[in-house]
Amino acid sequence: METAKLQAIALLKELIAIPSFSREEKAKVDFLEAYLTEQNCHVKRVENNLWCIAESFDTNRPTLLLNSHIDTVKPSESWSVNPFLAHEKGDKIIGLGSNDAHASVVSLISVFLILKNRPLPYNLVLALSAEEEVSGKNGMELLLQHLPKIDFAIVGEPTRMQAAIAEKGLMVLDCVAHGKSGHAARNEGINAITLGMKDIEWFDTYRFEKRHPLLGDVKMSVTQINAGKQHNVIPDQCRFVVDIRSNGCYSNKELFSIIKQHVQATIEARSFRLNASDLPTTHAAYRFLQQQGIELIASSTLSDLALMPFPGIKLGVGDSARSHTADEYIEKNEIYDAIDLYYKLLCRWQF
Repeated sequence: METAKLQAIALLKELIAIPSFSREEKAKVDFLEAYLTEQNCHVKRVENNLWCIAESFDTNRPTLLLNSHIDTVKPSESWSVNPFLAHEKGDKIIGLGSNDAHASVVSLISVFLILKNRPLPYNLVLALSAEEEVSGKNGMELLLQHLPKIDFAIVGEPTRMQAAIAEKGLMVLDCVAHGKSGHAARNEGINAITLGMKDIEWFDTYRFEKRHPLLGDVKMSVTQINAGKQHNVIPDQCRFVVDIRSNGCYSNKELFSIIKQHVQATIEARSFRLNASDLPTTHAAYRFLQQQGIELIASSTLSDLALMPFPGIKLGVGDSARSHTADEYIEKNEIYDAIDLYYKLLCRWQF
């Protein structure tokens, strides 16, 4: 196990050195495909997604999926070090993607390699997905079309190795407030910014009635706004974007219908497919996790779990608060402890 842990750290450093922005993951996938092949895994690939099936696959047994994503966001300007070079500072490894989610990637790979030839009462599948950060069509959504039937998933995202049994969904709205252009020096036109401000205030203050016991309220945030072409023309359009985190009490389509009744702007949803999810308390995995002493939490951030049409949890290495930040880091001990916990859980796993 100690050798596996050291190999995981070495692999992490190599992954950090290979840029893999969303939809630009090919170089990292090429590397991982070669790496897993060298480890005697039967690797399959579709676009920039990889998956491996452990030995002795039996369709009469349930199948457990181990998943994490290999893409990263782009680094901000405020990094103090090269984001594509693993910097060691005490126990920390600093580098882009180290926390989100390469630490989970290397930990899951490590445990899969240990268990892939061992007899288990279930089938084990490792899947490394692309385009997670942008919820792209050629990531998990494509990968699911090629995987065998999955009964449960463990998704590696930074949760401090607590089990996120509920996760908020996401819907992004593109909104346009429509006015009428006119000369700013005269009392002409209808200012689209003024109209847009009224709708923006509604998004900021409205509270949906239903509250999820774990995920809380639906959260709506206006995150972008654009209007006007020059100072002396009353703008006839005000465009703004709304980020909506659904709570499972409403589907995204239900939220969209309610919103349309309250705002004057025209609205268009980029997608309805990223709904909230939660693991029923009656599910065997829920009871199993409790028995193992795993802390159960809810998550406000999105993952590929939203695209999976089967039950699962988010359980991964690191802290979500470090994700998408300058000088993102992971601690070596977090990876060591994660490998131990993943191994223990998978050896005891019960469907």
